[in-house]
Amino acid sequence: MSRQLDNVNPTIFAPSAPNFARRSTGKSARSSLWAPEALSDDEEDYYSTRASGSGSVTDEEEAREDIDAQEVYDLLRSITDPEHPVSLEQLRVVNPEDIHVAGNRVLVYLTPTIPHCSMSTLIGLSLRVRLLRALPPRYRVDIRIKSGTHQSEHAVNKQLNDKERVQAALENKHLLSVVEGCLATAGKRGE
Repeated sequence: MSRQLDNVNPTIFAPSAPNFARRSTGKSARSSLWAPEALSDDEEDYYSTRASGSGSVTDEEEAREDIDAQEVYDLLRSITDPEHPVSLEQLRVVNPEDIHVAGNRVLVYLTPTIPHCSMSTLIGLSLRVRLLRALPPRYRVDIRIKSGTHQSEHAVNKQLNDKERVQAALENKHLLSVVEGCLATAGKRGE
């Protein structure tokens, strides 16, 4: 017996074009998934100095490239919805304007398709797992329901940001397999 869907007819939007952050500096092409598209003059000087081999850079500085909201969005946009064979981007569950990066903190607001969506916690768990696997460990990830979009917003937010609850959920083999199913398309990164 199959489970009845919460939202049998969701609105599906066209995905936006991939926006992978790539840049090049002078003669040496330097690309990074964590790099902003445009360089300031100071950044250009920094990277051209690095490329020429002069200047002293520690391993810690090398490992600390910053990310931006668009790069986080690119990591999340192609995750599959647990109820429908479409991406969270197509359902507008994740949106670039609802992702905030400040220092080592990443805050993602998700927007359920309906106010009583029972999949919100599972979607939030999938987002958290994707970011924990993809981002360096120095980043603190917060996943929240966008204010006013879910009838149990406070309870879902509490579940999604409680380390013990998240760990217990991921120890459940069935739940983990569902999360892995949602993440199976995450590598497409907006393609």
